[in-house]
Amino acid sequence: MTDLLISLLVFVVISGGALAGAAARPLLSESHLQPDSKDVVKIATGLIGTLAALVLGLLIASAKGSFDQKTSQVRQMTAKIILLDELLAQYGPNAIPVRTRLRQSIEPLANSIWHEGEVAADKPVPFRASAQSLAFENELESLSPSNDTQRSLQSRAIAAFTEGAQTRLLLFAQAGGSIPTPFLIILVFWLSAIFVSFTLFAPTNPVVIASLLVCALSFAGAIFLVLELDSPFTGLMGVSSATLRHALLPLGP
Repeated sequence: MTDLLISLLVFVVISGGALAGAAARPLLSESHLQPDSKDVVKIATGLIGTLAALVLGLLIASAKGSFDQKTSQVRQMTAKIILLDELLAQYGPNAIPVRTRLRQSIEPLANSIWHEGEVAADKPVPFRASAQSLAFENELESLSPSNDTQRSLQSRAIAAFTEGAQTRLLLFAQAGGSIPTPFLIILVFWLSAIFVSFTLFAPTNPVVIASLLVCALSFAGAIFLVLELDSPFTGLMGVSSATLRHALLPLGP
């Protein structure tokens, strides 16, 4: 189920709460419409609203933090690839095959990262390093430096590759959503209860209905924003793979 469909479902459920309150209102007796009863409902609704605001803020902060973290990791990986290529360029002509292999490994790397982002959290897949990445690592370690400068450059290149590989493993370990489903379910239940109270005592008219629909749409939009931020490699707000894919220019003939 896509983020948009989930948000639409949230909109329907919350709006249904308002309709349920309007449907239950004619069934209330005079004893239920006393000022004391209304005050209790208002206080309970205020408490639920406070809890809903806290949970919604927590979900947004968690999703935004996860989005920023994964975006930063992709940028770090891109920077390591550029640094690695610069070190190999300084190494000399003997490193040209390794630099070529590095460029060949970027496309499979990006494909695997963005593919893992599309896999649902309840369908984990084992990590598999690409053949190009393994070949690059072997060629990098197989370089035969002829002086201290080349030995230093090879050592720094291996260190940069290791750091980039660790970042890659972190992205794999963090694949899937970070928002617990029970949080969303409970939040939607609270919002529905609040909307029930809105129409339970007040008569409905076109202005009230329009206001409640706009409010429900706003809450559904907030849920959509949370789900989009929690899926940084998919959706409308996904992290672009163009920066990683085009990190290095093609080698000249």
